[in-house]
Amino acid sequence: MTVAPTATPSDTSRPQARPEIEPTPKGNFEKGLLAVFIVVPLLAVVVAVPFAWGWGLGWTDIAIMFVFYVVSGLGVTVGYHRHFTHGSFKAKRWLRIALGIAGGLSIEMSVIDWVAVHRRHHKYSDKEGDPHSPWRFGDDWRALTKGLVWAHMGWLFDSKRTSPAKFCPDLVADKDINRVSRLFPVWVATSLLLPGAIGGLISMSWWGAFTAFFWGSLVRIAVLHHVTWCINSICHAMGEEAFESRDKSRNVWWLAIPSFGESWHNLHHADPTCARHGVLKGQLDSSARTIWLFEKVGWVSDVRWPNADRLASKRIS
Repeated sequence: MTVAPTATPSDTSRPQARPEIEPTPKGNFEKGLLAVFIVVPLLAVVVAVPFAWGWGLGWTDIAIMFVFYVVSGLGVTVGYHRHFTHGSFKAKRWLRIALGIAGGLSIEMSVIDWVAVHRRHHKYSDKEGDPHSPWRFGDDWRALTKGLVWAHMGWLFDSKRTSPAKFCPDLVADKDINRVSRLFPVWVATSLLLPGAIGGLISMSWWGAFTAFFWGSLVRIAVLHHVTWCINSICHAMGEEAFESRDKSRNVWWLAIPSFGESWHNLHHADPTCARHGVLKGQLDSSARTIWLFEKVGWVSDVRWPNADRLASKRIS
């Protein structure tokens, strides 16, 4: 009779590595819902020009769209990215919660899921394991074309789900942020409905509510999504390289304003925890300026501003 071997003390005491991919993949319903949130705002952008040409766009709509774009956009760049993912600064508890909510208004992902994916991206940037590298399929023009589509939004439909327990256990253990993350459907509903409600109340009309919803919700979400996705796709395929990094991250100047400075992507990958991405002369970085303002009023601390010696060591001459 054969006796099964018993576990040795070293077998039982050795901690098990957490898997990087969740065992439960994305289902068809989730993928379908994701498609709706991509296609419907995109269709709104397609009809935006003729819609605005003769009627349907007023100063109220522009103001609402602008405010929601800035709040939700900075929620992603300052909150999701520089604070929660990379720890570029410490924030007071109320601001930390507010940044998590503001990021949720972008309808990109919940804060915990977004951070998990982005930390995985940095671990494997432009290598096997990167969830959204444009170089996934090769480096000839056909492969890169396919890769750009994948990196831009194709990866969102991948059934594999990045494990938060593996990549952001700190946020999973944070009761405040865990609650903000679980309430993501509430922030989605708020982001969709609040612009229209504000527009309707200001104009006291259903038409005002509709145009505010069209511009402040649909068009704003579409533009913000595609600007964010451009950082994954375009900024890893073309542009200028000013600092040494272990991947193909590049700077794309014409995306700097709509992306709040995120498109100075080369420095970010060369020095991920740096609170400012646009460190060279003329590189506008409104996210860094926002962090600077927060620091001045005492809302954030321990900001990791650029270090001249570190930058010089990474600069490509």
